[in-house]
Amino acid sequence: MSEETRNEEVVNQEVNEETATQDQLEQVVSVSKGSTVTGTIVKLDDDQAYVSIGYKYDGVISTRELEEGAKVGDEVVAKVVSLNDNKEQMVLSKREMLGAKAWEQLEEKLANKEIFEVTITDVVKGGIVTDVGVRAFIPASMVERHFVEDFSDYKGRTIRVRVKELDRENNKVILSAKDVLEEEFEANKQKVMAELQEGQVIEGKVQRLTQFGAFVDVGGVDGLVHVSEMAWHHVDKPSDAVSEGESVKVKVLKVDPEKGKISLSIKAATPGPWETASEKFNQGDIISGEVKRLVPFGAFVEIAPGVEGLVHISQISHKHIGTPQEVLQEGQTVQVKVLDVNPSEKRISLSIKETEEAPAGEERSERPARSDRPERSDRPSKGNRDKGPRVEKIDNPNVSLSNQSMNVSLGERFDLAALKEKLGQSEE
Repeated sequence: MSEETRNEEVVNQEVNEETATQDQLEQVVSVSKGSTVTGTIVKLDDDQAYVSIGYKYDGVISTRELEEGAKVGDEVVAKVVSLNDNKEQMVLSKREMLGAKAWEQLEEKLANKEIFEVTITDVVKGGIVTDVGVRAFIPASMVERHFVEDFSDYKGRTIRVRVKELDRENNKVILSAKDVLEEEFEANKQKVMAELQEGQVIEGKVQRLTQFGAFVDVGGVDGLVHVSEMAWHHVDKPSDAVSEGESVKVKVLKVDPEKGKISLSIKAATPGPWETASEKFNQGDIISGEVKRLVPFGAFVEIAPGVEGLVHISQISHKHIGTPQEVLQEGQTVQVKVLDVNPSEKRISLSIKETEEAPAGEERSERPARSDRPERSDRPSKGNRDKGPRVEKIDNPNVSLSNQSMNVSLGERFDLAALKEKLGQSEE
């Protein structure tokens, strides 16, 4: 090769190198702090990765911001958070880039009252935390419609929320799941109440007990069963009749959409005790019962839950008593005989004395001694004593009129002609 040819090649190489350098400079991207850039991982260390974005030097990003398993050659979209050309230092952040976009999306969701899903990442004092591009907090009072004591099992759970409050300057995001639940509950409540009809019998589940009754879930809506509507018999407290979680049949008593109240009854959904009284109790039956109330004219005895019969004062004892309290007390268990059953009028007549044998000679033992007996208007005069047997007036209803010592029947007592005829026969 001649000297002239060699010199020509050197000149051409210098021109080509100069052209290449110019082309590279023209291809260098324009970067400034805050820019969003796209690059490729060219090197990975333990705690940081080097990303080529086509600038004069590579940017650096923390490996904690990369997806698990990131490798050389993966594409990364990040934000330039700092830039120093003198030191050839450029710091990138994927979190910062996502955060800016997340704020824009959250502001849009707040404006539209949008409902969206989040996954709980942590449980902290006072509530739970999730990541929506930025850290978001859900206070304990905004998680459920009811009180929750322990949130430990909420981590990893997906729930539906709505943006409650945003403060970008202070990096504060408050979400609420309760608002979503309340809205859905009210919508369902109106739907269920519109479908419920008074008198309808439906299945329900006891949700919670109070001093005055039980709240029963009927299709996602709670209705109240007052303690007086829990059973046909008296119930002191709701826990005596039902328990939380128990399935029960209830009858709809009243629906008030304006007040959002539903009145229910458990006892009205079951046959009343008087409906089966005629099947359970027959005239002449002897059964046990509990004295519930004492009144001047007798005692009310409960012979079945919700079924009380009356023992008239004349049917309490064979001996004459002035008040039922002389021989009975409330809460006492007694044997009674069924005298009459009238379910339509909810009346049962009972007798205690009919279950007991009348004491022998009771009438004689109660009769006053001869010297103490007062003169009676129906006693014969001295001159007529030999004309027939003496007939005394009997006022005690507990004394049997069929006593053979009197020799007078019940019909004869009220038939004067027959009585006179009998007395006339005695004279003969």
